[in-house]
Amino acid sequence: MVPFRQFLLKIHSRCNLACDYCYMYEGADQSWRDRPRLMALPTAGRTARRIAEHAAEHRLDEVAVVLHGGEPLLVGAAHLDALLGELASAGPRIRFSLQTNGLRLLDEPALLDVLHRYRVAVGVSLDGARADHDRHRLLPSGAGSWARAAEAVRLLGSAEHRDLFAGLLCVVDLRADPVATYEALLEFAPPRLDLLLPHATWQTQPAGVRRTVPLAPPRGGEPAPYGEWLIAAFDRWYDAPRRETGVRLFEELAVLLLGGRAASEAVGLAPVDLVVVEADGTIEQADSLKVAFDGAAGTGLDVWRHGFAEAAAHPAFRARQRGLGGLGPVCAACPLARVCGGGLYAHRYAAGGAGGGVAGGAAEGFAGAFAHPSVYCADLDRLIRHIAGRLRADVTGLAGVTGSGRGG
Repeated sequence: MVPFRQFLLKIHSRCNLACDYCYMYEGADQSWRDRPRLMALPTAGRTARRIAEHAAEHRLDEVAVVLHGGEPLLVGAAHLDALLGELASAGPRIRFSLQTNGLRLLDEPALLDVLHRYRVAVGVSLDGARADHDRHRLLPSGAGSWARAAEAVRLLGSAEHRDLFAGLLCVVDLRADPVATYEALLEFAPPRLDLLLPHATWQTQPAGVRRTVPLAPPRGGEPAPYGEWLIAAFDRWYDAPRRETGVRLFEELAVLLLGGRAASEAVGLAPVDLVVVEADGTIEQADSLKVAFDGAAGTGLDVWRHGFAEAAAHPAFRARQRGLGGLGPVCAACPLARVCGGGLYAHRYAAGGAGGGVAGGAAEGFAGAFAHPSVYCADLDRLIRHIAGRLRADVTGLAGVTGSGRGG
């Protein structure tokens, strides 16, 4: 059994933005409607004890807790302080992080004091330049949110709060120029960037493409607009005369190509070690699965009646801990399988595949519905081969460098 090392807590199930691509509110699973707005302190306390039990059982000195939503900062400074206190006092050493749209940092500055107190690393969602960001990330009034989000990022990047700033998360948009997007984000001097492919499946395909589930690995001639977008961003990042920032996807693909191991569920074959706890204490799989079908992330478990050991033993989690054995036949036959890893699990979903769409994910058909290549298969293939070519050229160049070693 692979123990959980990352615990994603949905501490608030509502949001103060109305993003048109949000998997939580716009996706197939609408269970957020039945959740409490915020995670109550007894639920947080129970979750903390379950985490401590799990860490002790598996002798984990440290775990990661990700505070998520909705918009997690809607809980307010007082509740956030109490909630973090419950979690911090329960057991193992915890690395706290939080993903936010940033707006509440401007409305309630006391939140920053709490975040400093518990050393919470803060990532902010910002989709590049103003026009591109405001095309999707809207206020409830319909106005764009870039100006306020940018102000929040500048606040985090100031000398007083820089130690909280973990980086920026940006969703890829084919209508945005990739180099301009990268440079717009770079203006905020982020420690790291996450460039995310929009959540999509074979049923609900990403904007700009229409594909059928492939019966064989890519041959390189397929249209790959998302791959080409990412290649342009990669080349701008890689060819910079100095390191300007980290880009998680590019770095992890490079590590995998050079024989290392990635820590992301988006690429590579590392077994899943992340579990989600909803605001009511329900234990679920990665919430990106909500884009697939109603109940896709469900397990039937909760922190009140079940420990995380029971979750780790759940068939849906075990299916994602089998490495190459957990991939479908097309992916298993692909020479890039160990690097790509099949792509993000949610992006592999195709309805009707071996009985897919089974609520709770406990039936054998659940894994069958995800036994396909990613809907971004052609894009990942194009990007990985490009990065491999760039690395190969540079490593070959290094091989010709004459060393100045000492003589015997």
